[in-house]
Amino acid sequence: SPPGTTTYSMGVAIAKVIQEKTDLKARVQPQAASPFLAVDSGTADLGMSNAFDLTFAASGLYEYKDLGPRKNIRLAATLMPYRVALHVRKDSDIKTIKDIKGKRIGSGFHAQKTIARIIEALLANGGLTYDDVKQVPAPNVARSAEDFGAGKSDVLFFALGAAIVMEVSKKVGGLRVLPIDVSPEAMSRMQKLLPGAHANEVGPAPNIEGITEPIKVLHFDNVLYTNINIPEETIYKVVKAIFGNKNELVSSFKEFLIFSPERMATPVQGVDFHPGALKFYKEIGIWPPTKH
Repeated sequence: SPPGTTTYSMGVAIAKVIQEKTDLKARVQPQAASPFLAVDSGTADLGMSNAFDLTFAASGLYEYKDLGPRKNIRLAATLMPYRVALHVRKDSDIKTIKDIKGKRIGSGFHAQKTIARIIEALLANGGLTYDDVKQVPAPNVARSAEDFGAGKSDVLFFALGAAIVMEVSKKVGGLRVLPIDVSPEAMSRMQKLLPGAHANEVGPAPNIEGITEPIKVLHFDNVLYTNINIPEETIYKVVKAIFGNKNELVSSFKEFLIFSPERMATPVQGVDFHPGALKFYKEIGIWPPTKH
């Protein structure tokens, strides 16, 4: 993802820890498209994704059907939840997701197809589909944020705590996050599109724009993945550095405050762990996990 996004900021923090706490070198490389192919082919060593997208890419499902399974991809670590939401201007008459009907919202996302799926799931939470809204095509989530800031759309999708959200909020005079409906029916509609997605409460925080009281927002795990051919020792060093240096990660990117190192061994459906990661998790006693 491009600079200013949550994924990019997490990558910078992780690369910094790898460089400072191991004898390895790490460089963050923004991708114009999904990095799954780069990691699977070995042109990149590590990639970051949400858990359900990794399942789809590794198995060749849905948006990745034409590419086929990515047989070299392995899981290195489950990191922390993505907390994502639909945002509107603070003075907008849109109060719930249902109110988005007929409004303008980002669509397409040919360079980040998973974004369209997440937005589609959030719309489904409110009983809507893309057919119920006015679509504003964008190649990626960063461009969609620019469109929102320029007044070309009425709704902004982004991860909570991202630098771009802070910038857009200042530009438009403040934001407000739309809560999700946590009724069983609404959650079921959303989870059909996002396996493993769940709702958690988020309260006001200095690094989060648009939340003035506790509300429920969409959560799903962010994961770090790699190639099976990367040496076992290398991935062992990477996950050990991440596990033991939460404070350093937080100092680089405050969203790591919600990172629980003990959850790093949480499995992802359809993707095996890299042997180097498993070696470390077994050593410290978090594999096999007692709960997911």
